[in-house]
Amino acid sequence: MNKTHFLLLIIPFVFISCFRNEKQSQPVSGKTNSISIIIDDQLWYGEVGDSIRNKFASPVLGLTQEEPLFTINQYPARLLEGFVTDSRSIIVVKKANTDKFEITHSKSLPHNTFRIYGKSVDDIICSIELNSAQIIKMIRDAEIKKVQEDNSKSLLNPTVIKNKFHIDIQIPTGYEYMLHKKNFIWLKKDIISGNTSLLIYQIPLRNFKKNSNVVSNIIRMRDSVGSYIKGREPNTKMITGEAYAPYFSTITLDDKQAYETRGNWELKNDFMSGPFINYAIVDKRYNRILVIEGFCYSPSNQERDLMFDLEAIIKSVKIDKR
Repeated sequence: MNKTHFLLLIIPFVFISCFRNEKQSQPVSGKTNSISIIIDDQLWYGEVGDSIRNKFASPVLGLTQEEPLFTINQYPARLLEGFVTDSRSIIVVKKANTDKFEITHSKSLPHNTFRIYGKSVDDIICSIELNSAQIIKMIRDAEIKKVQEDNSKSLLNPTVIKNKFHIDIQIPTGYEYMLHKKNFIWLKKDIISGNTSLLIYQIPLRNFKKNSNVVSNIIRMRDSVGSYIKGREPNTKMITGEAYAPYFSTITLDDKQAYETRGNWELKNDFMSGPFINYAIVDKRYNRILVIEGFCYSPSNQERDLMFDLEAIIKSVKIDKR
């Protein structure tokens, strides 16, 4: 074989190899709620690692089983920081000559990198304590944005919901209408081992009793529409679980006051149960409480990411301002 033939044979393989290397250098889209921690093993298996796990792997509120806030993948600090591209959020922790907390955002990857440097173990732990809330919020906001971007590629026709409730909400295809009443809609999507559901309903603002326990108001609303959600057995309806008190907070959603409630639901006289997340939005323009709730039934699957997807859908809501 002469040199010319040899070159003709190897050139295509060179191009293929270069193409593959270029493709492999591209960032991999990480799993939802997954973060990479770059830290020396000595720090990771000591007090610093304990502090990180206490903050970023604490149990998610409102689930029927204990699951961590984030799935943590730890890498030793000797690796180049740019090597870890399989996560949208990277936390670099190490000892240094000066204390420093820094946030950088890369649009090309894209990901957020949080650097926590300290002169001592105590300094690093102090920085984690001071900045963990901000880091968690930024990571969760970025994850919600990613889910919403993915959902936007294929959305359910918004006409029915928009005409009935005067809202825009990005519900991905796969959800089907299960029940459609005057002031109530139930949508459900089947998954491999269960289902996820969305409820949208409204009640007059005057029915939301002032100067009374807000959580009691919300539970009363939930249980009143729970009769629409029935199991296979007779005399079943969805109720708020009584074993544990729901978690409650006040937030702003679409520039309006809203109440966020997380807890467990169950079917009365049945075995089914699962977590729910409920947003009751005070909408004075339409003189109503607009309620959007997500809940899932998934006895053999992790509930964290299913509920996070539902949260991302609900937080896409925009109330018509016309």
